[in-house]
Amino acid sequence: MTALAGPAHSAWRYRWTVLGIATFTQAASGFFVQGIGAMGIHLQRDLHLSTVQLGLLVSAAQLVPLVGLLVAGELLDRRDERWVVGAGAGVVAVGLLAGSAAPGYVSLLLALLIVGAGYSTVQPGGSKSVASWFDASQRGFAMGVRQAGLPLGAALASAALPFIAEAFGWRATLVTGGLVALLGAGVFMGLYRRPPVPAAPRDDGPRASLRSQLGARLRMLREPSMTQIMLCGASLISVQYGVGILTVLYLHETASVGVGPAALVLVAVQGAGIVGRIALAAWSDRRRSGRYGSLVLCMAAVLVGMAVLMTPLGRSPALACCTLVWLGFFGYGWYGPWVTYVTESAPPDRTGFALGLAMSVNQIAIVVMPPVLGLLKDLSGGFLPVWGLLSAMTAVALAVSARVRPGNRPRSCGRHGV
Repeated sequence: MTALAGPAHSAWRYRWTVLGIATFTQAASGFFVQGIGAMGIHLQRDLHLSTVQLGLLVSAAQLVPLVGLLVAGELLDRRDERWVVGAGAGVVAVGLLAGSAAPGYVSLLLALLIVGAGYSTVQPGGSKSVASWFDASQRGFAMGVRQAGLPLGAALASAALPFIAEAFGWRATLVTGGLVALLGAGVFMGLYRRPPVPAAPRDDGPRASLRSQLGARLRMLREPSMTQIMLCGASLISVQYGVGILTVLYLHETASVGVGPAALVLVAVQGAGIVGRIALAAWSDRRRSGRYGSLVLCMAAVLVGMAVLMTPLGRSPALACCTLVWLGFFGYGWYGPWVTYVTESAPPDRTGFALGLAMSVNQIAIVVMPPVLGLLKDLSGGFLPVWGLLSAMTAVALAVSARVRPGNRPRSCGRHGV
């Protein structure tokens, strides 16, 4: 705690260290799962998988968080993020290392369920840790940097894992992912500290019943701002995972791009996502329309990109690559402003639960969409129905969000307006 023992100003400078370790832990914990798309051709070849089965690998890692995010949110409101996030990243490492010994596809799915259980704490925990260290004037930028950890991990995985799989086999990629996650757990537990603010006074009055506590939390679902956020999140997270899983396959099969160059394009897509998460979140700190305006811009840009992919223009290798990078910027970049919107819309004592609740709604889309998109591709033999479904979901979310103009949208029920 020596970093926090000095004057208040020096102590608050530690927030940049917190931001760095939260970003690193996010990247390390999501390293393997976010790299599955780049290994799609290798996994299909070595394990004889269909596109649906490939999508199910991603869904398996995201299934437990449907409930796990809610549990993690409660833990984060009651316990130090240091241990909750660190332990979760450790479970991710254990699951991946166990998966490296999986005898086949079904065993690998079970190992990824364990990975998902651990990852449940990393997303809301890292977001809460960063939100608690930064005030509203810098929170969007900081959250954007932290959320860039996901595409950063994905980009590094997309660059490294296909070569590891080619040289040493798919099992070596799980060992690599497990060791990276273990490093992330150690860094977070070793370096994270809570902000230097007085502890909130304890409430020694009678505790509410479990039923009333649950009811108070679930009433957040009826808040117009939360409903709007979750609808935007579900549509855009579907785009993000669709682009992440299918970019290499689309470029290889539709635009006749080689496997190696297609994997490098996916790295560029995820690199654009890193820039997008930081730039769009920083932009939302300074614009009058704020987080809302950034989300609307992202949905409109996604519709433009999907429209290109659904026309013959999408068969041009150069234009397809540029369009997918465009979708990387906006289809990944939305998450920084979105997660900031969630933290600022939540009551101060329920930030962890609000993050867990909103992210668990996203998890429904994360679990359902990869196999659904894979099934559409397998049944149709092409990608037009895939991009069409993602476009329709985004258009619906944009239409609903547009009914609430930035000037009269619901005010935040938390500490800061959005």
